[in-house]
Amino acid sequence: MKQPLAYIHPAAKIHSSVIIDPFVTIDQNVEIGEGTWIGSNVTIMEGARIGKNCRIFPGAVISAIPQDLKFKGEETYAIIGDNTTIRECVTVNRGTVARGKTVVGNNCLIMAYSHIAHDCIVGNNVIIANASQLAGEVVVDDWAVIGGGTMIHQFCHLGSHVMIQGGALIGKDVPPYVKAGREPLVYCGVNSIGLRRRNFTNEQINDIQSVYRYLYLSKYNVTDAVEQIEAELPATKERDEILMFIRNARRGIIRGYTNK
Repeated sequence: MKQPLAYIHPAAKIHSSVIIDPFVTIDQNVEIGEGTWIGSNVTIMEGARIGKNCRIFPGAVISAIPQDLKFKGEETYAIIGDNTTIRECVTVNRGTVARGKTVVGNNCLIMAYSHIAHDCIVGNNVIIANASQLAGEVVVDDWAVIGGGTMIHQFCHLGSHVMIQGGALIGKDVPPYVKAGREPLVYCGVNSIGLRRRNFTNEQINDIQSVYRYLYLSKYNVTDAVEQIEAELPATKERDEILMFIRNARRGIIRGYTNK
C-alpha cells in the first residue's frame, strides 16, 4: 500500500490492502476501505469517505471544496460507496450546509470528465457517461443511466431506472422508469428494455405503461392525471412510487412529446 512517490497524510485512515499508485495525494480526514485501487495523479481531499473495492482512475479529484459561494469552510463530506468506479478526471465535490455531504452509491460507474457537484445524491447501480455535469443538490435514484454530455440543472431529481439521451439538457424532474430524449427533453416512453434486464415482469411493465398513458398520452393535465390514476388503476409499488415522485417534484416533471 505504501507508495514512496505518493503523499499520504499520516492521519488518513487507509486499509492495508488499498493500492496507491505514484503521484497520488491523500489529505487528512480521509477514509478508504479495503480492496480499493487509487490510480496515479488522483487527489483525495479532506472529507472523503471511499468504500471497499472501488477503482479511482488517474486525474480524478474527490472531495474538493464546493464551487458554491455559501460554503464557509464547514466540515462536510464526499462519500463514495462500495464497488464503484470513478474514471479519469472525474470531480466529486463535498457538501455544504445544505446536506452536509455529497454521495455516490454502491456499484456505480462514473465515466471520464464527469462532474458531481456539492450535495448531490447519486444512488446505487447508476451509470453516468462521459463529460456529464451534475449541478448542486441534484438527486439521481438507483439504476439510472445518464448519456454522455448531459447537463443537469441544480435541484433536479431523476427517478429510478430512467434512461437519459446523451447530450440532454435537464431542467425538470424526470419520473421513474422512463426514457427521456429530444430537445427540449421530453418523455419518450417507458424504459422497458432496461426493466426487463432487471427482472421486472411483463405485468409490472404493463402497469407502469398504464400510469404513463394517463400522464402523457391522455387529455388530462398532470393534476387531473394523478387523480385518475389513483381512482382507476390498482395500487402497486411502481404506481405509488411514480405518484409520490410527481407530488414531490420541486421543478415539475418533463413534458410529453408532441409534434405541435
